[in-house]
Amino acid sequence: MLRLYRDTLSVLGPALPAVSFLGRLPTAMCQLGSLLLVAETSGSLTTAGLAGGALAAGQTVAGPVVGRLADRRGQRGVVLTASLANAVLVTALVAAALAQAATGWLMLLGALAGASVPQVGPLARTRSVALVRRGGADDRGVATVLSFEGTLDEVSFVLGPALVGVAAALAHPAAALLLAAALLATCGTAFALHPSARAAAAPERRSARSPESGSVAAPGRPPVGAPGSRTLEVPESGAVEVQEARAVEVPESGSVGAGAATAPAGRGVGAGREAGAGAGGVPGADGPALDGPAAGRAASRTTRTGVARRGRLSGAAYALRVTMALQGAMFGASQAGITALTEKLGAPEQAGLVYAAMGVMSAAVGLSMAAVPAGIGPAVRWRVSTAALVVLSVPLVVVDSLGALYAVVIVLGAAFAPHLITVFALTERTVPAARLAESMAFLTSGIVGGQALALAVSGGLADGHGAPAAFAVGVAAAVLCAVLSWAVRIRLPSARADA
Repeated sequence: MLRLYRDTLSVLGPALPAVSFLGRLPTAMCQLGSLLLVAETSGSLTTAGLAGGALAAGQTVAGPVVGRLADRRGQRGVVLTASLANAVLVTALVAAALAQAATGWLMLLGALAGASVPQVGPLARTRSVALVRRGGADDRGVATVLSFEGTLDEVSFVLGPALVGVAAALAHPAAALLLAAALLATCGTAFALHPSARAAAAPERRSARSPESGSVAAPGRPPVGAPGSRTLEVPESGAVEVQEARAVEVPESGSVGAGAATAPAGRGVGAGREAGAGAGGVPGADGPALDGPAAGRAASRTTRTGVARRGRLSGAAYALRVTMALQGAMFGASQAGITALTEKLGAPEQAGLVYAAMGVMSAAVGLSMAAVPAGIGPAVRWRVSTAALVVLSVPLVVVDSLGALYAVVIVLGAAFAPHLITVFALTERTVPAARLAESMAFLTSGIVGGQALALAVSGGLADGHGAPAAFAVGVAAAVLCAVLSWAVRIRLPSARADA
């Protein structure tokens, strides 16, 4: 396992994990920080809840949009713009709260701040996967980098609220949000400008030719197969015949005639190479990259047909988004239940520590996921992890002491990271490479949205019926996750080999 992480870090380098970790900390700080700040300045928990809810809603709705823009335009400009805009809007929210602005203004600024979150976590996953794939990593290597990224997420969501608490205790909640804005402006910018941004460049911005994209046969070369066809030299997958003015998708086998049926959406040429993931020349092409005159003749038709085909997602991809929202619901229900139970036990100050203990255990287990044998596929891991979520969350409903609460949530935390990492891994394998950043952002937004919704629902249940009612919401979400994992059939392609 140590060798796997050493190899992963050697590919990523030391700077990328550092700036991506610091760049995603503000996301973990702003939710709690905005709640504490508005509650402090307005004296109203209702106003604080509305402002915090608007921030969460903005991030949930706009997160996938940011990911889609990064897929289409490249990460550098999108992340740079979002980081600077987010820093300005968080600062504006602080100023408005200190000025005791009206609730409507606070909600508007909160929604805009949430919508401008640069999505460093999902985009860092996309970059890291692209880098290790380019380095020749197999699925085990990709699982390792996803485990590493998942651990960074877990640590950030433990450390972020802790920093907010320290800043609020030593100075003022505004100091925590200003620190978040400073991190956004500096580390978000550093992440945007890091050379690794080119690894996940949008297909239309890649060069028209690369060593892995093959070459078009010279016009004078004798035709192969049907008249008017040309031969593309494609590593590891033989010859591919393509009509001059037609773009086709090519399966991962041998040679295909010009009139052959297209491969499944998003699948490219050679050893599992994804369409749109290579350094191909035709913007948005789903098939092998063309250059020279052939590219010009095929461009218009490829733009019309290839992009549409590239955008098609399987039902499994949508199911994975739902299960991630349910995971967020478990987080929200756990927060509400832990808060209610610690208040009932006369130790409300322990709520943050209990939740942090769960996060620390989740992060530790996340790191160990790299040691899972390669023979245990991600579909099996998904089913096992959801079963663990159900079994380990049920004891929360009957816990009635602080010591037992610590024990139960720590054990439950051991099931969170495997589920999260597995869903990210399945998404990486089931969506077209040209929509990977968008899909990763959807997963993260699903966590945020599910957490906010479940927190509102379970908080009301906890007020009326106690902590067990809140924890029951989490158990119900876990059961639905398990049902999805067994009901959805995921067909995984062969190992992806991005150019």
